[in-house]
Amino acid sequence: MSNNNYQNIIRLRDLDAVNQPIAEATGMPGAAYTSDQLFDFERDHLMANSWAGLTFASDVQSNGSVAPVDFMGLPLIVARTRQGQINVFHNVCSHRGMKLVSEAKPQARGISCPYHTWYYDLDGNLKSTPFIGGVDVNRVEGFSCEDNGLKTVRSHVWMGVVFINLSGDAQSFEDFIAPLEQRWAAFVGDSGLAHLRQPMPGNASQITVKSNWKLAAENFCESYHLPWIHPTLNTYSPLDQHYDIVFDKNMSGQGTYVYNHSEVAGTRLPQYSEWPEDKKRTAEYITLFPNVLLGLQVDHAYAMILQPQAEDLTVEKLELYFVGEEAAADQYDACKDAILKAWVQVFAEDIVAVEGMQATRVSPGFDGGVFSPVMDHPTHHFHKWLAGHYIEGTEVLVD
Repeated sequence: MSNNNYQNIIRLRDLDAVNQPIAEATGMPGAAYTSDQLFDFERDHLMANSWAGLTFASDVQSNGSVAPVDFMGLPLIVARTRQGQINVFHNVCSHRGMKLVSEAKPQARGISCPYHTWYYDLDGNLKSTPFIGGVDVNRVEGFSCEDNGLKTVRSHVWMGVVFINLSGDAQSFEDFIAPLEQRWAAFVGDSGLAHLRQPMPGNASQITVKSNWKLAAENFCESYHLPWIHPTLNTYSPLDQHYDIVFDKNMSGQGTYVYNHSEVAGTRLPQYSEWPEDKKRTAEYITLFPNVLLGLQVDHAYAMILQPQAEDLTVEKLELYFVGEEAAADQYDACKDAILKAWVQVFAEDIVAVEGMQATRVSPGFDGGVFSPVMDHPTHHFHKWLAGHYIEGTEVLVD
């Protein structure tokens, strides 16, 4: 888009104000939550240059399965090969740009274009081009199948989440996630998160909220709202026992010293054997920028992917994970169900907050808001991350 298309949408001085010390800073301006043009800008600059959450690996549970996924208007394919490797491709035929996959297929041998039947394997290689040289002539001189496979999207699967880097320019995923893995190794050991990669069947949920995705992310960053939005949660994990987490440029969040849902609800589940005994009630909740929300407790973890649908609409996809193969036993089903219901209630309670904030973002009375210099450090950290990515795209912003 040209610079003129961004006139009066957002200004660099608005972003400079976000980057001020917390006691002097304002938040992102309202247009960042209400403009459809900035929604596209975030996809093509902020999301594309980061490791963004796309969907869950469980969407292609079986080897040889494919599923279409819309990523902020971009049609993509997630495919699991016969060997179990997950790949992400643009959902575009190399011939005439036809959309290849319109519905999930649990037993796909490959990907066949519905237009002219060009056929790709699940590694994206073009394998056949029927009638390309005329009737019953499937090859033509000068055309190379090897050069015309599906366009691959850089991807990585971690903790059950399929992450993508559309630009291909982000740091390695291993470097991106290393600070969190190192932090959480203090709870689960060096390889403990490996036990949580596969979701337990039935432990998933989906919520649609009429708000911008960023409001859901920043709400998750902080515990300040706990007593008023989550009164039940506050009884077994009260606000005065929470602490802020700001330790890396790509993430922030909050933790609690007294998470004791198992005692309150009477649940009993397998626990991490390496979790320190004096921290059994400690739990941490990390917003992994831009759009993945993570929670870790001694007996389970969860991931939520914020899937932006429009500037004022977001789908929140949640999956829970439990510790080791033992947790799959039928004897734990009731406990797992109780934990899922508890978290669904928590995230449902957040709807009134994020939708209430979305409603004010069009108001001339909103100028970005301010931050509590004590309670809002994780949220301010997220806003600074946003502002930094906006500033990197100054070719489409105005001063």
